[in-house]
Amino acid sequence: MGDSRKQEGQLMVRGSIYTLRGKCGKDNCRCRCGELHETPALSYSLKGKTHIIYLRPEEVPRVREAIERYKEARDSLEAEALKGIETLRVEVEARRAQGGGRK
Repeated sequence: MGDSRKQEGQLMVRGSIYTLRGKCGKDNCRCRCGELHETPALSYSLKGKTHIIYLRPEEVPRVREAIERYKEARDSLEAEALKGIETLRVEVEARRAQGGGRK
């Protein structure tokens, strides 16, 4: 298969990375003055429900690459499916042109 397929040992994930910002609630913390805590997270949906995996900052590049691998594989699969549809369409039209009709 093409380069977009998952190679042995490489992570592939579907979702989006974003940064959560919030206050911790401690009285003497900097977040009380507006400097919110930031936490990177992966958001993904499963069976119609959104889930979140909190990440360490050093994990973000690996997860970004895993998301890119997923997108490349998805796009490659979609291209293959469209080629299959076109092949089938041509075959059906050729059969009809020869008087084969539906079967």
